[in-house]
Amino acid sequence: MPDTRRGLLFGVAAYTMWGLFPLYWPLLKPSGAVEILAHRMVWSLVVVVAVLAVRRHWSWIRTITRRQLILLTVAAVTVSVNWGTYIYAVNTGHVVESALGYFINPLVSVLFGVLVFRERLRVWQWAAVGLGALAVLILTLDYGRLPWIALVLAFSFGSYGLIKKKAGVGSAESLTIETLVLLVPALAYLLVLEANGTGTFAHHGAGHALLLVAAGLITAVPLLFFTASALLVPLTVIGLLQYIAPVLQFLCGVLIVHETMPASRWAGFVVVWLALSLFTWDSIRAARTSRRERAAELQTV
Repeated sequence: MPDTRRGLLFGVAAYTMWGLFPLYWPLLKPSGAVEILAHRMVWSLVVVVAVLAVRRHWSWIRTITRRQLILLTVAAVTVSVNWGTYIYAVNTGHVVESALGYFINPLVSVLFGVLVFRERLRVWQWAAVGLGALAVLILTLDYGRLPWIALVLAFSFGSYGLIKKKAGVGSAESLTIETLVLLVPALAYLLVLEANGTGTFAHHGAGHALLLVAAGLITAVPLLFFTASALLVPLTVIGLLQYIAPVLQFLCGVLIVHETMPASRWAGFVVVWLALSLFTWDSIRAARTSRRERAAELQTV
């Protein structure tokens, strides 16, 4: 029980941090989204290397295969698209749309399961995916365009999770490789900005520079908390905890940023929440059925 409680606390902490990200990125203005992304890559590497140094955990480097290296390189590009889009969304007043991306992400993951792993969906899972598609249609009509920010965030994060699953490398280790892959272009971009006099790191005071450095810390810490949680609590619990982040993002957009929410947009979000409620209910029901079947099998042995 203590381990489960600790895992639950780690999970809540991770998703709460992710949910409060919309309050952090605006603090980094006047830095642009790409400059913030580059700093996030560089300082994330510093943090994870420090964590690995404290743990004296370097033997994993010799075990990385060529296939894993290729997969993590693709993952690095995918997560950079996700990070960059999210920072752009938050700093341009699209916090609610970014929250939508993480609300529909579980449905995208289910869709990937069908397309990539040839999984068979249950009836209620198909119903949830259908409602998710309906919500996107309603919000497309509301925005007058596809909610591309939400879709890019959902599909990039879903793809990132899929690639990491196939790579099978620990979080700190994989983040080290991913940020190493991105280090050269990120540093090159930052050096060009400084050479052109358009960089902000050294020109807006020590407080601004420290906030940019801290971008690496707030990237790595929730990821490490999440990994600890995933090892200690069941996946069904993780599945429920993952809604903390988009709920907080949504509340930030509505209550703090005061983004406009016309009735049609509320209707789209209500359909999304209905889809997620259906999906969550079916997942819990299936997990309970599976546990009962396993218990019955053990009794008959």
